[in-house]
Amino acid sequence: MSGALSILVIDDEDTLRERVMRMLTFEGFEVRGAADGRAGVELAWEYPPDLVICDLLMPGINGFGVCRVLRDDPRTADVPVIVLTALSSQSDRERTHGLGANAYVTKPFRAPVLIAAVRKCLGQDGVAGS
Repeated sequence: MSGALSILVIDDEDTLRERVMRMLTFEGFEVRGAADGRAGVELAWEYPPDLVICDLLMPGINGFGVCRVLRDDPRTADVPVIVLTALSSQSDRERTHGLGANAYVTKPFRAPVLIAAVRKCLGQDGVAGS
């Protein structure tokens, strides 16, 4: 690892996951990806990231479950989580907030919006990209 902050992207939509990973790599982050919640949780436990970006609607362990599992484990309890989802209702936002999500970005999203949420969750407000 280069010392860069690490981000784990969990999304079952391959094209979107790869797009987000490329964007974050371009911004100077170390990035890993997982295609479902179970694989994402296992990666988070094996290589605790500085931040997790997670979809809500996935087969197996969905994003709500991922948030719950990460918050309940001491290895990942303090890792910020950004929910990146097509669900836009206030009740979904409140539910993820109650499970410990730090930010909520709806799909389709604009890159600057996601990057701003990432930087805010990592305490880098106002920091320019690499």
